[in-house]
Amino acid sequence: MNQSPRKILVTGVAGFLGSHLLDKLLASDHEVIGIDNLSMGKLENISHNFSNKAFQFLQKDVTEKSTFESLGNDIDCIVHLAAFKIPRYGKAIDTLKINYQGTENVLDLAQKLNCKCVLASTSDVYGRNPKIPFSEEDNSVIGPSTVARWSYAVSKLFDEHLAFAYQDSYGIPVVLLRFFGSYGPRHHLSWWGGPQSVFIEQVLNDGEITIHGDGLQTRSFTFVSDTVAGIYAATVKSEANGEIFNIGSNHEITILDLAKTIKRLSNTPGELKLKFIPYESFTGRKYEDVRRRVPDSSKCEQILGVKAVVNLEEGLSHTIEWQRCLGLYKY
Repeated sequence: MNQSPRKILVTGVAGFLGSHLLDKLLASDHEVIGIDNLSMGKLENISHNFSNKAFQFLQKDVTEKSTFESLGNDIDCIVHLAAFKIPRYGKAIDTLKINYQGTENVLDLAQKLNCKCVLASTSDVYGRNPKIPFSEEDNSVIGPSTVARWSYAVSKLFDEHLAFAYQDSYGIPVVLLRFFGSYGPRHHLSWWGGPQSVFIEQVLNDGEITIHGDGLQTRSFTFVSDTVAGIYAATVKSEANGEIFNIGSNHEITILDLAKTIKRLSNTPGELKLKFIPYESFTGRKYEDVRRRVPDSSKCEQILGVKAVVNLEEGLSHTIEWQRCLGLYKY
């Protein structure tokens, strides 16, 4: 259990983070079984690895117990990235059920195999806590249950508690990773992928940038290579076992300044065009945003030896170029 895992199961392998982690694992001589139902992931994200004998892909659903019944007994670690994200436009039922059912099935397999389990959580679990930056020991301050927006945070908090309950009850080591604004090539081109992907698409099409609320809310954005470095270290290092880590850059920027930065870096003609969208327009129920979200990354640096090194302008420039090369845009 203290040795670096050789064979690793990755759920959500065809998604944004999953596909980049797959590249890293294979380049580091691990064997990988990857699971994805392709509801959000794409085969094109992983097709370049299909000829690699160390990679096996299974198009299956993590919410179905049968998915995990015939995987063999030689898996050393599970990295659970498959999830359903923020129900900004509804789908709270999917968010709650998919995240719970998938995590329960993964933990049941980890118990059966007596192997390590690394689970993706989210910075959203800090909720409305006004203390900045967030450390892993800080309180979760979740809004009222009448606000559907909090269902994602609650689903991930439940996953965290379930993981530690399995560790306490069955002795399997677990690691929880709270991601902060990952972005980069292969990110989803909708709001699922984050505001940066939508803003890039709007700028390259000479459209209005749609900003939710007043745009003065802040976020920290982390280039995908930095996020994957954190996931990989948490996977291979036994020192990570039993811990929670913030994985992210501590550079804070307003959403409005993010839009301005993307416009400048894209080098497209014309002036910046903004359209502010009130939260009340999202669903029939009230929506609440988080005003500031910045990680304390010191624990990640000290234990995992990982620090975000790609600055925002460099990462956005790479991402804009990748998105532009898709050939879907005016500029």
